[in-house]
Amino acid sequence: MKENQGILLESGTNELEIIEFEINHNRYGINVIKVKEIIQPAAITPIPHAHPFVMGIIQLRGEVLPVVDIRKVLGAARQEKVPHQKFIVSEFNQQKIVFQVDNVSMIHRISWDQIEKPSQIYQNEASQVIGVIKRENEMLLLLDFEQILLEINPETGINVGMVKQLGKRERSSKKLLIAEDSPMLRKLLFDTLNEAGYDQIEFFENGKDAFEFLTSVDEADSEKRIEECIQLIITDIEMPQMDGHHFTKKVKEHPVFSKLPIIIFSSLITEDLKHKGNQVGADEQISKPQISELVQSIDRLAL
Repeated sequence: MKENQGILLESGTNELEIIEFEINHNRYGINVIKVKEIIQPAAITPIPHAHPFVMGIIQLRGEVLPVVDIRKVLGAARQEKVPHQKFIVSEFNQQKIVFQVDNVSMIHRISWDQIEKPSQIYQNEASQVIGVIKRENEMLLLLDFEQILLEINPETGINVGMVKQLGKRERSSKKLLIAEDSPMLRKLLFDTLNEAGYDQIEFFENGKDAFEFLTSVDEADSEKRIEECIQLIITDIEMPQMDGHHFTKKVKEHPVFSKLPIIIFSSLITEDLKHKGNQVGADEQISKPQISELVQSIDRLAL
């Protein structure tokens, strides 16, 4: 698969492409935007005392990359022979990492509103599933690769220490709306933004719920009331029902909400993909986990 092949060119359509892969004949998915290429397995050099998920490292065109066994991540039983194993070379959170899977099947183009959020029965802060895709008589689980990376290396996540480096902060009365599907990241954002002085936060699990909150305000008095209840929006990109690009586009096209500043805060922000956020009118685009940069942007943009 060539780099970036098949990635949707138009922003704000609420569509994505999913690469389907297999573990023990069960089907899982990864957003194609995260994938640089798919290659045949290469020789792995083990690393002493590495995390149990990490098989070792490989060298790929001069770069040394860690290899993660998705089978171990999912707690799947080990098989003696897996004839079609593949390496998925990915990039997100400003890092490159390789995932070993049993097989890569196909690419699906779907809408985010076809992806159901996980049931609260099996979802928690450490859940590795961010969405369920129903396909005829089977289901495809969309995995939370940011959570997997965070479990391997907590330093890749958001932490309060980054905010403390900004110095003493005053308590702010600014009210923020945040659309973020990960329970773990909602908690981390709440803790770190509180440390930064922002404690008036409305959290939503996806862009659809967040936009419905905005539109639920009485249209006759909407401009005054929106300005009173929200001064800035922060949104992830990957979210079931409505992604961050589509959410941003709907807000910026609305006659009342269009003045609200929007920061896209996502692991998918790269120089190559920033044009997607620009097309839908985002005021800022910041890559996770750059929480200090996020706080400084909130300071500057909040109405």
